[in-house]
Amino acid sequence: MQISIVGLLICTGILAFVAYMRWSMIAALIASLAFGATAIGTITSLGGSSPLIFTVFDLLLIVAALARRGIWREIGAVFVRIGAAWIVCALMIYVSIGALLFPRLFAGQTSAFVASRTGRGVYEAALAPVSANISQAGYFVLGGLTFLAACLLLLQRSGTLADIRRGFFLWFTLHVLMGILDLLGKLVGAGDILVPIRTANYAMLTQVTEAGFWRIAGAFSEASAFGGASLAGLAFTYTYWRKTGSKFALGLGAVLLVLLLLSTSSTAYVGLVVVSVPVVISIVKSLASGRLRSGEALLIALLPPLLLSAMAASLLYPHFFDPVLQLVDTTLINKVTSASGQERSYWNYKSLQSFFDTGGLG
Repeated sequence: MQISIVGLLICTGILAFVAYMRWSMIAALIASLAFGATAIGTITSLGGSSPLIFTVFDLLLIVAALARRGIWREIGAVFVRIGAAWIVCALMIYVSIGALLFPRLFAGQTSAFVASRTGRGVYEAALAPVSANISQAGYFVLGGLTFLAACLLLLQRSGTLADIRRGFFLWFTLHVLMGILDLLGKLVGAGDILVPIRTANYAMLTQVTEAGFWRIAGAFSEASAFGGASLAGLAFTYTYWRKTGSKFALGLGAVLLVLLLLSTSSTAYVGLVVVSVPVVISIVKSLASGRLRSGEALLIALLPPLLLSAMAASLLYPHFFDPVLQLVDTTLINKVTSASGQERSYWNYKSLQSFFDTGGLG
């Protein structure tokens, strides 16, 4: 395995900050998710697989959970009190067996999409055993073990839930900072200034424009991944603000919303519409019952000035919104007819076909 110096330095920095703040390892794990294109190294024996830095914190969290007295009793308590633990274990066994057995059992009977290590991108090939079967199964098992470790810590340590909250805020704060840095670097003509931390063996689609707008990738490999993380952050900060009235959560959520809108990610835009539905329903129910919360009242109060500002801009500058309309047309309305949309539709079609070709097993 070839260790990435940059990945190692970032891991050390996160660990040092968490140790200084006296938070637990679970906060460090969550914070490391902000670095979606930073690998800890390259495993040449698995075809050049480059595990991201969160895998290091996964392993440390598992060790921290197991290095306690009465661990077997605590594990038993997890399976007694948390029914999902049985499902996760069953899925880990299924995935591990399937990764070894199914590509050989159904070899040549269907097709799969393989990421090329020679610059060909993603290409379609007949199903056969490849190194990705092992690496992806390993990621799944590691995720399952992390889930069990988190359950152990939640039962063992009273401050774990608070550290999870701190980890989320650290994650999205780092996410926002790197999103802003990425956008500023492109606007001033410096290009991808975050390229030193993109050490993963992925195709990096970071210097791309959409309808004249720079696509924001942040610390990820592409805009859609950044947009998805921004959407998760927006959902978290909005919910936390609604429950606690935290001004920091409100400010962080506002910046996340702006970055999400500027990301030019169709995935993020559609996701934003979906998560907005329960928000609108909640506000309507509050209005109907006469119990409008202060946060909901603030959202309603912001709508008229925003609409008036948009109308004034369109009257004074008739072509002011032309770039925005072109962006909406490109990323949403005509997305299916674009090369990217057709490619993804074909992937979905072939995945569904493979599901039936393998009798519903793969």
